[in-house]
Amino acid sequence: MASLLRPAALRTVARRALHTEAVQTPSTTPNALSLIRSQPFQYVVASVAGRKYLLSPRDLLTVPRLKDVRVGDVLALSDIHEVGSREFTMRGNPTIPPENIKVQATVVEHTKGKMEVIFKKKRRKGYQKTITHKQTYTRLRIGPIDIVDQ
Repeated sequence: MASLLRPAALRTVARRALHTEAVQTPSTTPNALSLIRSQPFQYVVASVAGRKYLLSPRDLLTVPRLKDVRVGDVLALSDIHEVGSREFTMRGNPTIPPENIKVQATVVEHTKGKMEVIFKKKRRKGYQKTITHKQTYTRLRIGPIDIVDQ
């Protein structure tokens, strides 16, 4: 039994290999954008209807009803907080200027959610009330992410 136990000094420690190589951070915004553009896949974090969403091209996004748009309208997303790829990310402070990144969303449909049932009751008073409600939504199709040269 004593031969199975080794002192702590004789144990070998395995080190984890680094999966990525050391990459220097770009010094200017155009250099950072060109690194992101060179990657095969990009994403953005944008504010739509007051909420932040992680978006990539061809995504279908469901947001609370946008009343001033019609089906087929093309919206330009201007509040972009972050743009990135698999290896690189650039964050805005608080947003990235719209001249650098262009993302468009097309209104696909206006729809309603599932039926919500709200039941109200007062004990011992005989008061019961059932309210049904469907929340309205707008669905958007995200277009390509264009990173503009400067």
